Amino acid sequence: MIGSYVAVGDSFTEGVGDPGPDGAFVGWADRLAVLLADRRPEGDFTYTNLAVRGRLLDQIVAEQVPRVVALAPDLVSFAAGGNDIIRPGTDPDEVAERFELAVAALTAAAGTVLVTTGFDTRGVPVLKHLRGKIATYNGHVRAIADRYGCPVLDLWSLRSVQDRRAWDADRLLSPEGHTRVALRAGQALGLRVPADPDQPWPPLPPRGTLDVRRDDVHWAREYLVPWIGRRLRGESSGDHVTAKGTLSPDDIKTRIASVA
Repeated sequence: MIGSYVAVGDSFTEGVGDPGPDGAFVGWADRLAVLLADRRPEGDFTYTNLAVRGRLLDQIVAEQVPRVVALAPDLVSFAAGGNDIIRPGTDPDEVAERFELAVAALTAAAGTVLVTTGFDTRGVPVLKHLRGKIATYNGHVRAIADRYGCPVLDLWSLRSVQDRRAWDADRLLSPEGHTRVALRAGQALGLRVPADPDQPWPPLPPRGTLDVRRDDVHWAREYLVPWIGRRLRGESSGDHVTAKGTLSPDDIKTRIASVA
């Protein structure tokens, strides 16, 4: 039974795209923490979310991994390297080497390390051209997981997140997308989860090419161009963001219920 959990990573693990009633994000890791806490006696579970949006792998290792070592939790989820992989010129083989060093440090400190693959970007403008690079990195992540005995949260094979309702306007996970990832994470840990993360979505009317193109143009203007601008200025979306830190599962439940 898992009595303590620490989440490590970037915007994906921080929960961007899944806002609570106070504007702060919930996200899949917080939702997984609730699933884990429900299996413990009341008050006998601790959860800390260290993730900060925009963080690169080396920043995560420098800022978050030492805190995991100090906390020595039963479980740590480690989702990192995605922001490195989407940058032009990065080598997935080299990023994976640094990822493995971090996994070695985490497995020495935590009972279980849950590692995460990248999503299949086949339908995402711009990012679909990085599909082979992401697949290469995913292959390394799986091999590293085998070497260190880590369960894998396999997002590439999660078919339900290929539906556009799993994503927000900024092409980051929507609340329903985060929910489905949390359920898949529970399955990866061997938990009995309350719903199937690959449950089919209700049918939608077909969308025309013009509708798809309009959404792509809006995304590029509102999100891609500002991201490029921050890159050119040497800035990050997480420069002034503080990690959520230790959270109460009961508080997370209340926040989820208020926006459900």
